[in-house]
Amino acid sequence: MEHLKLYHVETVPLGDRCLVVEGPVPPGRLSELTMHPDLDAFRRPNDQHEALVEIAGLEEGRIIITREENVIVGYVTFHYPDEQERWSQGHMQDLIELGAIEVANDYRSLGLGQKMIKTAFEGGQMEQYIVFTTEYYWHWDLKSSGLSVWDYRKMMERLMKVVDMVWYATDDPEICSHPANCLMVRIGRDVPLSSKEQFDRVRFQHRFMY
Repeated sequence: MEHLKLYHVETVPLGDRCLVVEGPVPPGRLSELTMHPDLDAFRRPNDQHEALVEIAGLEEGRIIITREENVIVGYVTFHYPDEQERWSQGHMQDLIELGAIEVANDYRSLGLGQKMIKTAFEGGQMEQYIVFTTEYYWHWDLKSSGLSVWDYRKMMERLMKVVDMVWYATDDPEICSHPANCLMVRIGRDVPLSSKEQFDRVRFQHRFMY
């Protein structure tokens, strides 16, 4: 399957400074940048930087970033689901996971998350994919945000809806382990019926819930 990647860039004024939202960013360019020290939600910033470069080098991988000069202050990742998760069991070439989204503390509340996600969908480049994200409350930064679990969940839903991702039911045990967890999905207009049906079989693996 050929993976269309259309680069898009947008500038965001920030007082007398300027932020750049861009992507998909190739691995060579990513390796020239540095990570903001606050980007440590998933692993240490240097390790996460290496992971972003690796993902960008994947055939299907996409990294969208926000940077101030040469410092990455936010990012979103897109890639095939991990082989150890149920979402990879259908071996679907047109199923892409929005895997991680993170913005450094000092750059939050600027709408950067929305801008980065929208950038990934520019030019109709995601219309051939089913794009999904799994939201788990234990990944949410409840402490820094000051939000309750449910308010954070509403915030994440609003964020994903900027590209028309909506809540989908599933019997996945991890998602079902807490009522705040959720699966959100966007099915592109060029996705064939066979892929939609296969995704339904992946979502529900216990027949009585199908």
